[in-house]
Amino acid sequence: METNLNLLLLAKAALLGMVEGLTEFLPISSTGHLVLASSLLRFDHHGVQVFEITIQAGAMLAVIWHYRARLMATALGLSSDPARRQFALNVLVAFVPAAILGLLLGSLIKRHLFNPTAVSIAFVVGGVVILLVERAQRLRGPGSSPRSGVRTVDDLTPTDALRIGLVQCAALIPGTSRSGATIIGSMLLGLPRQVATEFSFYLGIPTLFAAAGYSMWQYRDALRADDASLFVTGTVVAFFSALACIRWLIRYVSTHDFSPFGWYRIVFGSLILLSSASGWISWPA
Repeated sequence: METNLNLLLLAKAALLGMVEGLTEFLPISSTGHLVLASSLLRFDHHGVQVFEITIQAGAMLAVIWHYRARLMATALGLSSDPARRQFALNVLVAFVPAAILGLLLGSLIKRHLFNPTAVSIAFVVGGVVILLVERAQRLRGPGSSPRSGVRTVDDLTPTDALRIGLVQCAALIPGTSRSGATIIGSMLLGLPRQVATEFSFYLGIPTLFAAAGYSMWQYRDALRADDASLFVTGTVVAFFSALACIRWLIRYVSTHDFSPFGWYRIVFGSLILLSSASGWISWPA
């Protein structure tokens, strides 16, 4: 009986790892999906807070692997290459606002907003924002971006980075989407979709690793050696599913916009709210 329970828990960990990996870099909110999936699966493990942030770190390892050549070149060129130093500085500048606000408001947000209802509302609102931004992009026409001189992430300035960091703060609200906030926010600032997407990948590295480290320290009493298989399973699945998603998304943004994700958010969030109101699914408060 105990073996069956352990296998069931591992299966849930794998499913949540897949949910994390497939949603972390899309503008649909990995945290929101994890909150909903954990509720639906009744994943009430004692270390759930650390587990969820750990599998997010697993997804970030996929970014590091995919961009390993660029990241290694940046690390080796910090002392000699001004362009590499500027890139690293931009990532750091963009990271700081959410880090500060997260430390100040993180506990309050987790107490009041980490529930299916709040997440679903954020899904719908975020979807509407995506559709409005993409509509504005179409009305401007191709090649008419206010920052048309920005072709790659190396063209970004510290001011650009600070603005992106400020819009990333919206992602502290579960269901908003970190990647969605940074990508759509960057587009509102006039940056090309491809540049916004790539910089979002890089910005996620310090953001999620810092969150992982802080959560592990905060919930260190919940960590147990016999949970290692659970954490490893979720993290490995998150890594490989995220790697596949990153490679797909890079191809996607070269020829498509984000409108389908906006509609997905609206439909998915509305279904959750409807299921809760009708009693089809009894979501935890």
